[in-house]
Amino acid sequence: MRKVYVPTDGAESWQSLLADPIKQWRRGYSARTLAHCWEAVDGLPPEVGALFGLDTELLIAIPEHKVGLRDAGRESQTDVFALVKSKNRTIAVAVEGKVNEPFGQTMREWYAEPSPGKRQRLAFLCELIGAQCPPPDHVHYQLLHRTASAILEAERFKADDAAVIVHSFSPDNKWFDAYAAFLSLFGLTAEPGHLVSRSLPCGRLVHFGWAKGDPRFLLM
Repeated sequence: MRKVYVPTDGAESWQSLLADPIKQWRRGYSARTLAHCWEAVDGLPPEVGALFGLDTELLIAIPEHKVGLRDAGRESQTDVFALVKSKNRTIAVAVEGKVNEPFGQTMREWYAEPSPGKRQRLAFLCELIGAQCPPPDHVHYQLLHRTASAILEAERFKADDAAVIVHSFSPDNKWFDAYAAFLSLFGLTAEPGHLVSRSLPCGRLVHFGWAKGDPRFLLM
């Protein structure tokens, strides 16, 4: 995991940070759309800021931020990691950009005939976020490790809270049902444009939100 970061020089700077800079950098897809949206404002995109409240301030945002999950496996690569200040609290925010892309593999797919390494990782993730282990088959693994990455970075930066925000540019909120199913594991009800929260085993709060992005960035 890199510890030295270089400031961006506009949205095009984000392309080289992608796992596949050619395939993923396409007009109308999440990586490019998210980059243009976040680079267009001085601070948080308004729909993201509105989730946290009017006094919210963006302290720093890091595109394609990798977070180690305390094992030898692949890191969790967050589309945008942000430190946000809201109501005198600092929040470590993992932002997942979406248009029509799914949340990757379900637990049924990812955890089929699991290796010892997968068993160890899943046990750690579930303990960290306070979920049953293993989660139901329909839950998407990406949402598990993205939540864990926000919590781990909250610990590392000594932030008060953690948050996971899905920044969706889908006109019809595609894959919102998968996000809502994940939140239901914690007894939370998902609604676009609203932040919901729960206490973690470590004592911190973790917040979840679905932000509706401006569709004009799909054309950039």
